[in-house]
Amino acid sequence: MKAIRIPEAHIIEVLDIPVPELEKENEVKVKIKRVGICGSDMHIYHGTNPLATYPRIVGHEVTGEIVEVGSGVSKVSIGDHVVIEPITYCGECYACKNGRPNVCKEVSVFGVHEDGGMREFVVLEDKQVHKVDSEIEWDEAVMAEPYTIGAQATWRGNVGEGQTVFIQGAGPIGITVLKLAKLHGATVIISDFTNERLVFAKENGADYTINPSEVDVSGQINEITNGEGANVVIDAVGVPQTFELAVEVASPAGNVVTLGFNATPSSIAMMHITKKELTITGSRLQTNQFGKVVELINSKKLTHNGLVTHRFHVDQVKEAFEFVEKNPDKVRKAVIEFE
Repeated sequence: MKAIRIPEAHIIEVLDIPVPELEKENEVKVKIKRVGICGSDMHIYHGTNPLATYPRIVGHEVTGEIVEVGSGVSKVSIGDHVVIEPITYCGECYACKNGRPNVCKEVSVFGVHEDGGMREFVVLEDKQVHKVDSEIEWDEAVMAEPYTIGAQATWRGNVGEGQTVFIQGAGPIGITVLKLAKLHGATVIISDFTNERLVFAKENGADYTINPSEVDVSGQINEITNGEGANVVIDAVGVPQTFELAVEVASPAGNVVTLGFNATPSSIAMMHITKKELTITGSRLQTNQFGKVVELINSKKLTHNGLVTHRFHVDQVKEAFEFVEKNPDKVRKAVIEFE
């Protein structure tokens, strides 16, 4: 079978490897249909993902069809369409015992720490697959994992109806956060330096858009919120400047959520945090979000609505990575097709 592997930075291999076989009674075999190219996949390709190991078959945004099940599997059947939950964890550490396996001390992410989904078949434990209605198009199903990132961020920020949420960054992750925040009934402000992205955000429910190169962000948010500030600020950019701005524009008793892995320190006065009694929270991967997201996809309350912009056959994977690398303003989400 074909598999896409990155043996080291800036190199992509198309391999012919054996088809995996079931070894345990709780395993399933999935025929892959779509794999999304994520920013973290691009970082692995560029050699800038600090968590990845090489060589690595990438891909953690994965959907496919069940073609074989172990004798102990009852939650899915042959022919079912599924999405893959891309993390495994120990179940014994402090984080796991407190319901946060996404930050398990031994967490392993499909396509980052272990070989992922950019291959024709994968074998996984049944707990890692979630059934999607067969009428849902593959391009919709493949977005499940990115939506869980948005669901996690809104959960970590305790987003609720009637709140004002400010999202920094209108890239693919910012848009998933936007979609989930709107489903929670929030008023959403979103910022980005690219007006085309802001137009797309508006089409997907943003109530207000801000281009920081054109207006003062803090002043604009004060005007929109009548001086209160944003009740939840979700930083999907993840650089020191955006984190500092998040603390500045958050309302009293507000929540600040950061999704970034930037190692550069920010300069934030404690007074802002204490005076407003802010809650500052990290958001990584997801915790029990797949079931909720799949329900929203199945009910068609959550659709990509133009978020998937480019499709490449697996034989064009090198061209796909090059295109994504060279055209960041044109690509919202590119997917690899295994058909």
